[in-house]
Amino acid sequence: MSYKDNLSIHLLLLFVAVIWGSTWSVARFLSYGLGEENVANLGPATSAWLRYVFAVAGFILWCWIYKKRDRTRILPEGEKAWKYTFWMALLGTMGYQLLFMNGMKWTAAGDASLIIPMNPIFTVLLAIPMLDQKISPRMIIGLFIGLIGVITVVGWSPNTDIPFNHRLTGAVMIALAALTWAATSNLTKMALLDGSIGTSFEIVVWYSIVGWALLTPWMLVEIWNSGIPRPNLAEWFSVAYLGLISTVLTYAWFARGIDRIGATAASSYVFLVPVFGVLSGWLLLEENMGISMLIGFGTIVIGVREVLKESERLTDGHQI
Repeated sequence: MSYKDNLSIHLLLLFVAVIWGSTWSVARFLSYGLGEENVANLGPATSAWLRYVFAVAGFILWCWIYKKRDRTRILPEGEKAWKYTFWMALLGTMGYQLLFMNGMKWTAAGDASLIIPMNPIFTVLLAIPMLDQKISPRMIIGLFIGLIGVITVVGWSPNTDIPFNHRLTGAVMIALAALTWAATSNLTKMALLDGSIGTSFEIVVWYSIVGWALLTPWMLVEIWNSGIPRPNLAEWFSVAYLGLISTVLTYAWFARGIDRIGATAASSYVFLVPVFGVLSGWLLLEENMGISMLIGFGTIVIGVREVLKESERLTDGHQI
């Protein structure tokens, strides 16, 4: 099929990138607040927990609506499936959400969105011990190029109204969030390669539900220390947006894009997410934009491209 034949899918994937880009500003608003006092009614753990209240409800509703067609299981069956689910829930839901939401408390939305493209590099590097991925000097060079981009984004950020040590703390948390998500991606590949555990959609549903349960103690501790929150309408809308739109609906749209145009073409739209992350920070939070962001993002993309190209070449069995 030509590009014109799939124009609606490309526009849908572009819309997915816009939504995912906006999540950085929404998370910054929930974790840090807006206005002169900059005080959020919801803490990071509570925001993450409420997000998954909506996400889990959305996934369960989706499974119920399409139960005759998809026959999706709500919970895993068998010891091996539960083992995979627990580790993906621990890393991909609980770990990622706590690091993501706490990271957004410390740094600008635009800065953070430019760091997350390091995720593919972490995925490839973690695949070395997890999936017996080979490594080469070119991949190491790509990693260092990507890290230079991250240093550029953090060290020369135009958002100087946020102290450097705060931005650095947030950047480290966001990088660790990318690392936990990379580990989850590899665990998902391992589970799918097993062939007897579940479909990709079922796996997402399972670790979302279990991860929500794992977030509960963190939410309770936060409420114990800070008191019961009183979210305003904007905060309720924000957690619903993150849970239903940014998590459930966009996953379904992205999966549809993969089915129509392939994983490689669909995944290329992920690189537009930081662009919309910076734009949403500028439009919604009045954050600053600067040339250092463009340089840092470009450098990260170059590093990621080198690592992915070399990973594909080694996977295909070519000689170094």
